[in-house]
Amino acid sequence: MIASSGIHPLGECNPGAGPRAASGRNPSRERPLHAPPGARPRDPSVVLDPSPPPRLPRHGRTLAWHARCIRTRPGGRPLDPRTVLVVDDDTLLLDMVEDLLADAGYAVARASSGTEALAYFEGAEADVVLTDLMMPGMDGIELLSRLRSLRPETPVIIMTGQGTIDSAVEAMRGGALDFVTKPFASGTLLLALERAFERRALEEENRRLRSVVERTASFGELVGKSSAMNEIYSLLRKISANRSNVLITGESGTGKEVVARTIHVTGTRADKPFVPINCTAMPEGLLESELFGHVRGAFTGAHTAKKGLFETAQGGTLFLDEIGDMPPALQGKLLRVLQDREVRPVGGTQATKVDVRIIAATNQDLETAIEEGRFRNDLYYRLNVIPIRIPPLRERREDIPLLAEAFLRKHAGGDRYRFTEPATRKLMQAPWPGNARELENCIERALALTDSHEITSNDILISNEPTRSGAGGSLHDQLLKMALECRISAHDLTESYIDAALEAAHGRKSEAARILGMNRRTLYRREERLARHAAGGSASSEEE
Repeated sequence: MIASSGIHPLGECNPGAGPRAASGRNPSRERPLHAPPGARPRDPSVVLDPSPPPRLPRHGRTLAWHARCIRTRPGGRPLDPRTVLVVDDDTLLLDMVEDLLADAGYAVARASSGTEALAYFEGAEADVVLTDLMMPGMDGIELLSRLRSLRPETPVIIMTGQGTIDSAVEAMRGGALDFVTKPFASGTLLLALERAFERRALEEENRRLRSVVERTASFGELVGKSSAMNEIYSLLRKISANRSNVLITGESGTGKEVVARTIHVTGTRADKPFVPINCTAMPEGLLESELFGHVRGAFTGAHTAKKGLFETAQGGTLFLDEIGDMPPALQGKLLRVLQDREVRPVGGTQATKVDVRIIAATNQDLETAIEEGRFRNDLYYRLNVIPIRIPPLRERREDIPLLAEAFLRKHAGGDRYRFTEPATRKLMQAPWPGNARELENCIERALALTDSHEITSNDILISNEPTRSGAGGSLHDQLLKMALECRISAHDLTESYIDAALEAAHGRKSEAARILGMNRRTLYRREERLARHAAGGSASSEEE
């Protein structure tokens, strides 16, 4: 039991010091760690300040901050530097508990009242609070309540007498982690403290994981354990903190925007805007206005001034998707912004300084585009400061099951569904020309088709795979047969097919054109033709 005669003596702070002096005084008390109020020892290598303050008598030590020295075991290994704040109006008990915890290797702070304990937290921290329940003024229950608001992450252990166990149980309901009943054995108290530290470590790890999940909410496609993905993870960790421009290359559907968002949310600009724009989604004039803004009257229809995306992304990240399709005239204006770090709106004369990190992405070979005169080499060098290539799924097939599971949880809203082994093998063997985007669409479709909580190989439909019946030879032929049987007109079939491609491409015209097997100009002409047909106009001949 804790008693004045039963406390283990606190050894010297110096590892070579001898036992307690014959006078009964603890020599280590003569040299407490000297640190300013509001600081707690954090460096385990610190043993003793060479110029400690004058010693205070026990009865005068009522300061809110009083930390024990961090001692070392024989051989110089630091003891546990975690801090326990002990709160009790009984000075003798404070001394005994302090000795016990210091001998166990903890740094100890002490307070003689709830008010002093709260004052301690104004300038310092403690990993665990050990407080008496019955104290004059602010009792342990009120202190617990205040600490729940002030430091909700700090575990609180209650010390209570036999007659106040009901109050201790009430404290547990109020958020206390544990309680010990006086008189208590030293092992009981130390065990309660270890549980408290384990709980705190677990909660801190959970908070860290939640923070990672929140900051990488769109990380779903960037999943994998392949060597190629591990190289990308390593690179992302290195570049997140700087402001250098990044050029991401990879086939359509590999997750280039996901990588861009990951760079943003894990970097120093995470609290600033992430602004994406697709460089093929709008005509040249509109794209220029979107990027740089315009003043009132800059062109027909510009009735009010508009801020551009460079200014919208101030302090953050501007993601230029499909940069390879940017018109040459705009490439020059973009280069000027990257060089001067200022933007001038369309029709304006006043330039505005901008601090924006540029992340560009493309599925094209820009070096070939430079040779063909479609892309400026000086802009390429400005963008390609940090190149990142996202490999297609066929180069990292070991990642397909992980991606499939991630998409299954995403669209099923939990873990209710699972893949059978044949289904997983089928996913692994598919070519996936549309990469992760195509895989996600396949998983979403399988969820809609399945009749159970198991996704079988029959639920997984992959484009151009042979059908089981052999009739028609392929899924493509089966769909054509169904269209004829349903008497779907060529106009409606074409319109539906284009709409489906645009939906699969998330509105990206260049990606939809790739899915349809045509170039962007042909896609635009077909859309115009369909619009004229819907309006009752005659369909004109189309150049191919």
